[in-house]
Amino acid sequence: MAEYIEIFQSEWAIRALIASILVGLICGVIGCFIVLRNMALIGDALSHAILPGVVFAYVIVGGYSVLGFFVGSAIAGLLAAIMMTWIQQNSTTKDDAAIGIVFTALFSIGVMGISWISRNQGVHLDLKDFLFGNVLGVSDEDLILTSVIAGYVLLSIATFYRYLFISTFQPVIAQTMGISVKTIHYFLMLLLSFAVVASLRTVGVILVVAMLITPASTALLLSNRLRVVLILSGLLGVLSAILGLVLSVVFNTTPGPAMAVVAALLYLLALLFSPGKGLISRNIQKYRLNRKIMIEDTLKQAFRLQQSGNLKLISLRENLSYSGRKLNHMIKQLRAKGWMLKDRLTLTEDGSDEARRLVRAHRLWETYQVEKLGLSAEHIHDEAEKYEHFLTEEILDEVDQELGYPTKDPHGSPIPRRIGMPSFSLLNLEFKQPAKIADDQISENVASHLWKLGLLPDSPLSVLSVDNLEVVIESNGKQYKLPVQLARMVNVERQRL
Repeated sequence: MAEYIEIFQSEWAIRALIASILVGLICGVIGCFIVLRNMALIGDALSHAILPGVVFAYVIVGGYSVLGFFVGSAIAGLLAAIMMTWIQQNSTTKDDAAIGIVFTALFSIGVMGISWISRNQGVHLDLKDFLFGNVLGVSDEDLILTSVIAGYVLLSIATFYRYLFISTFQPVIAQTMGISVKTIHYFLMLLLSFAVVASLRTVGVILVVAMLITPASTALLLSNRLRVVLILSGLLGVLSAILGLVLSVVFNTTPGPAMAVVAALLYLLALLFSPGKGLISRNIQKYRLNRKIMIEDTLKQAFRLQQSGNLKLISLRENLSYSGRKLNHMIKQLRAKGWMLKDRLTLTEDGSDEARRLVRAHRLWETYQVEKLGLSAEHIHDEAEKYEHFLTEEILDEVDQELGYPTKDPHGSPIPRRIGMPSFSLLNLEFKQPAKIADDQISENVASHLWKLGLLPDSPLSVLSVDNLEVVIESNGKQYKLPVQLARMVNVERQRL
């Protein structure tokens, strides 16, 4: 341990650590937009296409120059982006094919150029340093350049965050707002070229795509908010770079590939354990959903059998096709939820109400499929059986209103009303539509309010006006004003015109 501590106290190790942190941060942040825009292949292409810029910079400058390599690489990256876009827009070539053609051609030119230069005596331009990086050989000039690039990239993303955000998720709306999506695209390509140049000495052109894509993909598994994803991706990039550098020293291997492997391992951990999106979490959710469906199916069958006076274990088992052990487990779950009595096979009031909600959802959805989707009554049961478990009360209320508050499904079975609500509310009446006060109200309190107003069961009525506060109705030649909350709870029966 003391040996490794001594190594990381060395000047070259400190420079390598700082460079790795900066590269991880740059690639992690800008990689989010690359992944969200489905530009992973473009990122890989640009990382390879900058190699000719290195060659031409070396020839023009006449030797090794960090600033020359930066300028040449940035120009080569922009030219590659322009060439790929031009081919995509002006030919019938597929987008991914155009990217592949451009970057392989430019990369090959760069490899040939470096091989040609390396033949000259006294030239020390090692191809593998550009391909795989050499973070342990980072110079002060490399560190300064990387720091400047990091500052510029991060400042640019913070300044133009809104433009990058809207052009990434809603490019059409961005266009209508006067934002040039094409300009933002090329600006992002410029930032990407800078990030690749900054990564040359650390991970090289081949592995830079791993630092661009993997931390961002990991962060997207952990959050859905872009600001949070940007922060997480930057931190994950930094963590991958630091751990990769440490592992390379410990195991005496190359730093660039070690960083890429660490980034991949972090992605694998997120893929397995991420809450909500991880494989384990999704399987747990799937298990809970399947158990919920089985419990609700058991409840619904028990409710139907109880209504027919035939709620017995043998009848319940025949209708559900469950094993004895599975059925006993479902019954225990019903009792644990308070939907079935502890001492006998009888549903509680809460259990019956929940079962009616499921039956209402099933029959309303069957009615919707027939009346709105044009399906035949013979082909709707299985679909309704599936969706009844997912339809919320709010959705059911919308479906009920859309259908005109039907009382029976396509098979002629009655559709239960919503628990705590009238079968047909006074508030749902159309203007001037004849109706009468129903005999059965949802509570004595509602019936008492109507009695005090002089509205007795079977009293004829029609709605004159409705606003946010009250409903004005006419009954037997008199006008009555009811608060909206009361009108919503009054059960009425519609009459034919």
